[in-house]
Amino acid sequence: MINSDFRKKMADNWFSYLQKQICKEFENLESNNYKFSRRDWKKKKEKEGGGTSYLLSGGKIFDKVGVNKSTVSGIFPKQFRQKILGAEKKGTYWASGISVVAHMKNPKIPAIHFNTRFIVTSKEWFGGGMDVTPSHKDNKEKQTIHDDLKKVCLQNKKNYKKYKNWCDKYFYLQHRKETRGIGGIFFDYETKNWIKNFKFVRELGLAFIVISNKIINKKKKLKWTKKDKEKQLLKRGRYVEFNLLYDRGTKFGLNSGGNIDSILMSLPPEAKWK
Repeated sequence: MINSDFRKKMADNWFSYLQKQICKEFENLESNNYKFSRRDWKKKKEKEGGGTSYLLSGGKIFDKVGVNKSTVSGIFPKQFRQKILGAEKKGTYWASGISVVAHMKNPKIPAIHFNTRFIVTSKEWFGGGMDVTPSHKDNKEKQTIHDDLKKVCLQNKKNYKKYKNWCDKYFYLQHRKETRGIGGIFFDYETKNWIKNFKFVRELGLAFIVISNKIINKKKKLKWTKKDKEKQLLKRGRYVEFNLLYDRGTKFGLNSGGNIDSILMSLPPEAKWK
């Protein structure tokens, strides 16, 4: 019987499986010369769960890439409850998800971000997305990424245009009046058909691996200069600004007793401001 506990277990297992697959694929891109280090963490109340963070730094491809998976539960602080669907009254929640942020050594390769999650309050829903932040313009690459994401949406009868617009709106730096990158897709509050939504979330996870491989393999041998790196570091500054000022995942993590190092894993190893 597909009850709430079964749905939780299935989602939790999937995110664990996907985390292992992503780490394996990314180590392959590094020709297995650089490996992820693993760190497990628990919430203060151990029965409320925790997570596993994998981090690879200083590689030939990746300056820094983190692959986080967590499954946590508890009660939201009162002041945060209004912001979460179905948590307004009691504030209880259960959440499982995976988050990936990859900052590249070669500035010609864009930074890539992906996450998917399943959240249970008095309601249940999936959310997530994938987006790309280049420091160098490449319209052909942009088109390919959007075409691939559109394909996954269409195969699952999802509204690609809605998700794309949502992504553009979400990853917008209000204080700068500019978007963080070239967008992708973003979705939240997918409450209706659990089986269909779970299928979409799984296929998006696998598509993320394919798209990342495609982007990296195409550009990993491109030559770059100190000036190119400078441009990348300035773009990373925007990444930092967004994640500290606006990012929902950061706020959710901090308000659900998450692990600080894992929450801030999305920050690049180095960034610059003018």
